[in-house]
Amino acid sequence: MLLRPVRDTQDDAETVRKLAEAAFGASHALKGDTPPNPPSAARAARSREKILHIVRHDPAGSWLAEDRTGQAIGVAQSHIREGTWGLALLAVLPGVQGKGVGSALLQRTLEYGRGCLRGIICCSRHPAAARVYRQAGFALHPTIRMRGVVDRAGLGKVEGAAVEGGPRDRDLLDSVDRRLRGGAHGPDHDFLLRHHRLVVADDLAGSGYCYIGDDSDGAKVALLGATSRRLATRVLSAALLGVGEGVAVEVHDITAEQQWAVDVGLRAGLELRAEGFVCFRGLRPPTPYIPSGAFL
Repeated sequence: MLLRPVRDTQDDAETVRKLAEAAFGASHALKGDTPPNPPSAARAARSREKILHIVRHDPAGSWLAEDRTGQAIGVAQSHIREGTWGLALLAVLPGVQGKGVGSALLQRTLEYGRGCLRGIICCSRHPAAARVYRQAGFALHPTIRMRGVVDRAGLGKVEGAAVEGGPRDRDLLDSVDRRLRGGAHGPDHDFLLRHHRLVVADDLAGSGYCYIGDDSDGAKVALLGATSRRLATRVLSAALLGVGEGVAVEVHDITAEQQWAVDVGLRAGLELRAEGFVCFRGLRPPTPYIPSGAFL
């Protein structure tokens, strides 16, 4: 097995995308979940853009594993934002899982972040992944996933002002990030703003934001942070109410500390299920906060 950096090319981005799609598709089947729909051309392009975004900002944090024939069999991507390290992706082809590929890739990304005091990983329910992350010194916090069509009457009106956000809100976003997770997301907000709707709230009581995106599978909350539960409830409620009629929405990676989010989901009529883990090292679970799977 050879480990090499992911190159800043469309070919490497497509290799990573297809490898992750194969690995996660097999993981869904293993857990008995319904396989995801094949990605649209637009969704595949967005995935490649995200892969290359991480490569360009953290070239030493992205690695491919290849077998003796040069076939890609595993990938890991990580990034560092103001001293906070995050694992954006770890995927291994089903046929070579359990042979040390994932551990080798994780170790290479951990070496990249060895100077960071804080680390975050969003982990699936796959038992092997949870074991590897725990052995690496991360605390595992079980999570909830919420999904369904929003019951607008049950959710009710938003209490307080929540408005459409944009690039002008970067200072607000970075300030909230630093308070909650010790480091701003920085350039990752540029990617999120291109592909998601942003809802912000900012008043004398504090600040909050929520990204939500739409695709062929429905809508999904991508990242949320706020300085209080009240502000978090406001921006999440406003984001859910902004989803089109009859569109299914998902909210992932809700830890036990985020009961305010569970309350919003229950009022909105969303179904709850146990999902995976959010893993932390060097910090307690930020709250009120819902991480992004890739940008954490």
